[in-house]
Amino acid sequence: MGRVIRGQRKGAGSVFKAHVKHRKGAAKLRHIDFAERHGYIKGIVKVSALTIAFAVKICFLQGPKLRLPCNLLGSLFCVTSICFGPDLCLSQDIIHDPGRGAPLAKVAFRDPYRFKKRTELFIAAEGIHTGQFIYCGKKAQLNIGNVLPVGTMPEGTIICCLEEKPGDRGKLARASGNYATVISHNPETKKSRVKLPSGSKKVIASANRAVVGVVAGGGRIDKPILKAGRAYHKYKAKRNSWPRVRGVAMNPVEHPFGGGNHQHIGKPSTIRRDAPAGRKVGLIAARRTGRLRGTKTVTEKEN
Repeated sequence: MGRVIRGQRKGAGSVFKAHVKHRKGAAKLRHIDFAERHGYIKGIVKVSALTIAFAVKICFLQGPKLRLPCNLLGSLFCVTSICFGPDLCLSQDIIHDPGRGAPLAKVAFRDPYRFKKRTELFIAAEGIHTGQFIYCGKKAQLNIGNVLPVGTMPEGTIICCLEEKPGDRGKLARASGNYATVISHNPETKKSRVKLPSGSKKVIASANRAVVGVVAGGGRIDKPILKAGRAYHKYKAKRNSWPRVRGVAMNPVEHPFGGGNHQHIGKPSTIRRDAPAGRKVGLIAARRTGRLRGTKTVTEKEN
């Protein structure tokens, strides 16, 4: 066997770990508590004091007729504005998290047990704005950005940041522009059926919470990258996974597909599951390979 191949090096982590230095934090729902189980708790999308002071200063200096663009976070993340008067708007505190496609919202809640405030980082739903009240709980209204148990939502509701198990604070439908759909409820078993962004349907507990609406930042991947510089900056914020050299372009000591008088694999690209680490490249334990020809009709039994 030749050198240690890239797949073996990635398994150890090292330089391939995620770049987390400038990340804002983990985006999760609130810890489930008595207030959410039996009623609701109110939070507010925060506005920074610096922005308020800046806006008030401009109001005094320039007068009420000044218009400022609501695009301080870029057109991609401009899902909101905060108004200080009839003619003045400013975006703030729906923030960008490096390496994440969706914007985050800072939501401040009063602690139900101590005299203090707690700030939570939520994945921003499309349409929320700074200064908006966010209601979390069983008796909250069905409005964009609110957090409710799936069992209390009518069928056909569009949701995001959905819990896979009760209390896990949101695991499904979190990427920009993604959403899940509530399909049906079964009151006897206390289960609900949802359609995930992949198209697959999943049965979950009706007590699982979710945010009403679609994750903001949709359409992000519609714009082509076009040049290497943009790809460089994209992956610099994520991890060391770009540029990626093809195996057939390497030497035989560096990759099982390397070498030869022209670039070709030269052997079946399918490989068994228990192959040694230096050989485990290609289509690992593939059930089938090749193009999908024709159409296959799948009939699913709806609950």
